[in-house]
Amino acid sequence: MKKLLVLPGDGIGPEIVAEAMKVIDHLKAAGGLELEIEQGLVGGSAYDAAGTPLPDATLEKARAADAILLGAVGGPKWEPLEIALRPEKGLLGLRSGLGLFANLRPAILYPQLAEASSLKPEVVAGLDIMIVRELTGGIYFGQPRGVRELDNGEREGFNTLVYAESEIRRIARVAFDIAAKRAGRVCSVDKANVLECTELWREVVTAEAASRPDIELSHMYVDNAAMQLVRAPKQFDVIVTTNMFGDILSDEAAMLTGSIGMLPSASLNEQGQGMYEPIHGSAPDIAGQNIANPLATILSVAMMLRFSLDRSDLADTIEAAVGRVLDQGLRTADIMQDGKRRVGTAEMGDAVVAALN
Repeated sequence: MKKLLVLPGDGIGPEIVAEAMKVIDHLKAAGGLELEIEQGLVGGSAYDAAGTPLPDATLEKARAADAILLGAVGGPKWEPLEIALRPEKGLLGLRSGLGLFANLRPAILYPQLAEASSLKPEVVAGLDIMIVRELTGGIYFGQPRGVRELDNGEREGFNTLVYAESEIRRIARVAFDIAAKRAGRVCSVDKANVLECTELWREVVTAEAASRPDIELSHMYVDNAAMQLVRAPKQFDVIVTTNMFGDILSDEAAMLTGSIGMLPSASLNEQGQGMYEPIHGSAPDIAGQNIANPLATILSVAMMLRFSLDRSDLADTIEAAVGRVLDQGLRTADIMQDGKRRVGTAEMGDAVVAALN
């Protein structure tokens, strides 16, 4: 039996995870989903309970699980803590501790929400991009790093951008494999005209593509890619890029869809184990008010079923149910439109479960 670790986290995390669990419980009862479920602490809630954002017990449970469902971490309550104790370190610790090197960030525009995008509907209608972000290397993890005092007394901050060939090769392979099931096009994004590290990135990705005649590979500098995502986003199929560039571009792509409350994500390791979470963060300003959008978390469950639990059939069922709920005109505050019916977090979760029937 497959094992799932549920980490509600902070802010709106517990609320949106509760709605996702309604979907999982329904599928267990009606869809034949066999799943052993455990809960754990991570982030600020873990710090409050155990004095660390990633308790050893949570990491141990995560390593034993086939998949992890995460709500969100962070909030102003914990910002005064030193960096090593902040909630986000729990998330980074899970990524590095499990070797979750491949972050999949889809940017899909549901046709019912075309008017919610900040771009003209004809520019974004039918948008379906997959951004593959390298997640455990690059400038976020590179050493040396820190803040030092120079001989003249001035302070200097420094971080190091580092990628080994093997790290580049494996993320390229993930992107190529995903593209092979889509339109077969990969755009590798770098800054090879300025950064030697990403010059190597381009060389390795190009070499890896030589053995994949089924893939059409192109390259783009990150500044141009940011512009093209706004100018003509539908030119992209799969984008593969570094940790930092992927962090920025995936959030930009998310806003093309009208709301980050609609978008799931997956982070995978080489064994297919994955952590699944909405991209929107903990939103502490609306926590506890029953107004958060749970659809990104519910769609993260669909990704989990597809990539880690070998139940693509149930993933398709969830995605279709979300489409039916949107067809019914139900909207949370972040995607509200004229003529639609505003619902809260719990009512939206209930509506998805009803649509599964």
